[in-house]
Amino acid sequence: MGLRQRIGALVYDWPPFALHMLRGDWVRVHNRNESIESDGCGVRCLWRYTSDLHIANVYPSAGAWLMRRALRDWPIEYGARGAPHPAFGHPLPAGGATRVSFLIGHRGRARLPLLQATLRSIAAQGMPVECIVVEQSEAPEIRGELPPWVRYVHTPSGGLPYCRAWAFNVAARLASSGVLVLHDGDLLVPRGYAAEAFAQVTGGKSFADLKRFLFYLRADGTLEKVVQNAQGGSVVAARDAYWDIGGFDESFVGWGGEDNDFWDRARTAGKIDDFGYLPLIHLHHDAQPGKIVGTPAIERYQRIESISPAERIARLLQRDQGRVEGPSIES
Repeated sequence: MGLRQRIGALVYDWPPFALHMLRGDWVRVHNRNESIESDGCGVRCLWRYTSDLHIANVYPSAGAWLMRRALRDWPIEYGARGAPHPAFGHPLPAGGATRVSFLIGHRGRARLPLLQATLRSIAAQGMPVECIVVEQSEAPEIRGELPPWVRYVHTPSGGLPYCRAWAFNVAARLASSGVLVLHDGDLLVPRGYAAEAFAQVTGGKSFADLKRFLFYLRADGTLEKVVQNAQGGSVVAARDAYWDIGGFDESFVGWGGEDNDFWDRARTAGKIDDFGYLPLIHLHHDAQPGKIVGTPAIERYQRIESISPAERIARLLQRDQGRVEGPSIES
């Protein structure tokens, strides 16, 4: 980082950052060239795509301070050895009095340790939850590697690149609760995440994005960057509302685009809370194969972006999505 950038960040970014931190108002930290609005609890970013927090890139100690402060308010805990945390009750199997369903798609053994850590953070929630993991692969690889309270589903990939949308739809059809958390298997959640998701939906919201900051860790556990306004990764949906907008579009095969399309359509529901106030931890992994600008999935989103969300919903409602046998791909 150059001297000019360091001086600029020290003069222009550090004072408001430190003021928010000292006030305990860490959710309102943002870059000086960006605008936010607050509902008194969370923050809505008034720009479309994600951005790194500049002060954390220039001064990593600032990002570490922010992460420590956020996790003091919203601690991340682990259920021992992947079992439900004894201090916070027990997740129940499908068919029980489940209040929140965490839905996770997965492929390959390389990220299995990340998935296992994510499941341990879900196990430490303070209420009855379930977790459905959909492994999308040629043959089952992780069936025996998950905690017994996790529901495992295998969907044969048929040689297709990973289709995250398909995995979510399969899991959503199996969910036993009316509150869905569409979650990635490399994100640790704070202890109160499920309770906040449940409160949003039972309070009348159809969709909610509770994330304020994603703290990206390096392989050695140190902080790499702080990301704001992350679309996707972990989104809350009322189950009925999820299917009312058509679920995820399974034509997004490969990396990119499906979250943007889903959120476009979710906004038509009119009962959305996108004022984020929770910290999540992104665990380190090697770059996903095919995660580059200009993928077929991203190009698909660019093609359909001009189609109204209402029309996209109508098209999806005509398709049979969420089948274990294979994705429904629009021709």
